Amino acid sequence: MISPTLLLELTDPVHWLEGVQARTTYMACAAVGGLILGLQMLLMLMGGDVDGDTDVDGDHGDGLGFLSIRSMAAFLTFFGLTGLLGLDEGWSGAFTVTVALGMGLTSMLLVAWVMATFARLGSEGNVDPANAVGQNARVYLRIPGENQGRGKITVSIQGRTQEFEATTSGPEIPTGAQVRVLRQTSPNIFEVEAL
Repeated sequence: MISPTLLLELTDPVHWLEGVQARTTYMACAAVGGLILGLQMLLMLMGGDVDGDTDVDGDHGDGLGFLSIRSMAAFLTFFGLTGLLGLDEGWSGAFTVTVALGMGLTSMLLVAWVMATFARLGSEGNVDPANAVGQNARVYLRIPGENQGRGKITVSIQGRTQEFEATTSGPEIPTGAQVRVLRQTSPNIFEVEAL
């Protein structure tokens, strides 16, 4: 049978906010959140895929991803740590919960904003050879005339200098000459004309 004192302790929110249950709750939140963040960091250092941080609502657009795993882990960690600090400093239960919720939400929003900023900075890094069409290039290896063989060109696309094979329907183009890329004839072969 539950004593009236124990029943009062279990049902009184003020007592809970300042008691052993609060400390256990704050410690559990900090431990779970910290564990998730630590595992993600470890996976990242080991080369694991931590970019699969999906939003709970499934939105992969330009939103901040408030409910991502990282942001929820940050919320739990800072909520728990701030709650423990409040208990150790002797703050009232209601004030401790308020400050802990504020710190948790702030960290959650900050992590979501940082991750959204990083996502906007990222790029695939794949060079699309089709972007060479219309660009000026330099002949790296002479290009035989009248489509009698292939030479090589270097062209700057997407901030990188790339080397491709090239043909021309006109006269031979010597090494070092400037050319314009007319069209892509196959994945890594282009037709060019002398400038």
